[in-house]
Amino acid sequence: MLYYLIVLVAAAMIFGLFGLLPYGPLSIGFSLLVILVVSWVSNKVFAWAFDAVPNSESVYITALILALIVSPVIYPNLSGMLLLSFISAWAMASKYLFAIGKKHIFNPAAFAVALSAFVIGQPATWWVAGNVAFLPFILIGGFLVVRKIKRADLFWSFTIVSLIAVAYGALPQNPTSSIWMTLLHSSFFFFAFVMLTEPLTTPPTRWLQIVYGAIIGLLFAPNIHLGYFYFTPEQALLVGNLLAYIVSPKGRAMLSLVERKKLSDDTYEFVFKSDRRISFRPGQYLEWTLGRFWPDSRGNRRYFTIASSPKEKYIRMGVKFYSPPSKFKLALARMKKGDTISASHLAGDFVLPKNKKQKMVFIAGGIGVTPFRSMIQYLVDNRERRSAILLYSNKSVDDIAYKDIFDQAEKAVGLKTKYFITDEDAPVPAFAHAGKIDLESIASDVPDYQRRTFYISGPPSMVNDFKQTLRDMGVPRRKIKTDFFPGFV
Repeated sequence: MLYYLIVLVAAAMIFGLFGLLPYGPLSIGFSLLVILVVSWVSNKVFAWAFDAVPNSESVYITALILALIVSPVIYPNLSGMLLLSFISAWAMASKYLFAIGKKHIFNPAAFAVALSAFVIGQPATWWVAGNVAFLPFILIGGFLVVRKIKRADLFWSFTIVSLIAVAYGALPQNPTSSIWMTLLHSSFFFFAFVMLTEPLTTPPTRWLQIVYGAIIGLLFAPNIHLGYFYFTPEQALLVGNLLAYIVSPKGRAMLSLVERKKLSDDTYEFVFKSDRRISFRPGQYLEWTLGRFWPDSRGNRRYFTIASSPKEKYIRMGVKFYSPPSKFKLALARMKKGDTISASHLAGDFVLPKNKKQKMVFIAGGIGVTPFRSMIQYLVDNRERRSAILLYSNKSVDDIAYKDIFDQAEKAVGLKTKYFITDEDAPVPAFAHAGKIDLESIASDVPDYQRRTFYISGPPSMVNDFKQTLRDMGVPRRKIKTDFFPGFV
C-alpha cells in the first residue's frame, strides 16, 4: 500500500506538470511535505502521551492518502496550510483519542476529512480520484494491492452493492449512465482500493468482511440518504468502521517475553505472557508491533499465526529467520526476557471445522506448521479425538518443528503424521519419507481424500501448488482451506 501510494503521488506530480491534473507538482509536493511533517510530529506526541507503540508506516500511508484527497496548496496560502495541518493532526489524534484498549476504531484519514467538513466546512475534494486520465494508475496498482492482501471478496461486495444502489436510484431514467459516471468520475476506485481495505478497521473474517463491504457500498451510493442526510464516502466508511469494531475482537494486548526456544537451525519459538486474556480460535493470527528500533520499508508490524492452544497459559509464536533477516526479525531476535511487544487485530478463518465428525488433512510446509501446532495442541488439551492426518514437509530433518507435540497427539487423540524431507540425500530416519508431497503420496497416505477437508499452510507458492494438485485430484474447492494473512511471505 505504501509503495502504491508513492507511485500515485509521483504520477500525479508528473500529470500536474503537463496540465493533466488541476494542480502542479510544486503545490502537490509542498502540500505533501506539510502533511508529512504535521502527521509525523503529531503521531510522536500522541504516542508519547498515551504510552503507545506507534505503527511507523501508517503515518506515511495516511499522509499520502490525505495528499491525494485534500486539495493541494502552495506557500504563502496560510489558510490552506492551516487546513492541511488541522486535518493531518486530527488524523493522527483519532488513533489515540478514539481508541478502546489502545485499538483505534476509525480510519484515520476518513475521520480527519469528515471532521474537517463538519467543523470548518472544508470537505475532501478527492481531487485525484475522479480524473479519467489518472484512472489506469489507480486501477492497475489497486488490483495488485487487493490481490496481494487477499481482499477481493471485500472489494467485490462493496462494488456490486454500490453499483446496484446507483442503478436503482437512477431508475427510470438511464442507470447505465449513472454507473459509468460513478466508475469514471468519482472517488469509487481510490476509495475501494485504498481506504476500504485498511486491515485494522475491517472485520476479522471473510463473511464479516463481505457484509462490511456491502453495508459501506450501500451507504457510498450518492442517492442513498436518511431524510435530508446524504453520506459522503468518508462518512460511509466511518459507519462501517463502527460496525466492524462491534463485531471484532477488542483491544490491544501487551505481551512480555518469557523465553525463546530454538526449534531448528533457523526457526525459533517466542513465548509471551499477555497482560490481558486473548480469546482466540486455534489457527488464527495476530498483528504484532515492535517499538524501539528503526524499521525498514515494511514498517514495525508483522502478522504471525498464534502457535499456542487457547488452553495454554502463554502465547506462542514460531518464526523462521531467513538470510538476511528483516530489521523487524532482527529486533525480535534481540528481545530479552521481560521485553514487550504489542499485539492486536486478531483475525483469520483458518480454523477447525465446527463439525467434529469432519475428517481433515493438514498439509504444512516449514514454519507454516504453526497453525496446526495450535489446532493439534488444542485437541490434545481437550482430549478431543478427530480424524486428522498431518503431512509435513521440510528441506531437512533438522528443520522439523514441534515433533514432540505431534508425537504426543498421536497417542492422545489419534493424529496420524507423516514427515517429508525434500533435500535430504542421505537416508532419512524411519519416521520420515524422502521426497515431496505430491499427488501420488496424498492418494497413498490419504485413501479417503475425497471425503476430507484439506488445510494448507506454508509459503504462498507451495499453497497455490497444492490447491491446484488437489483440484486435479477432484477435491471440491469448498473443501480446500488455505492459510493467509497480510504480509505473509
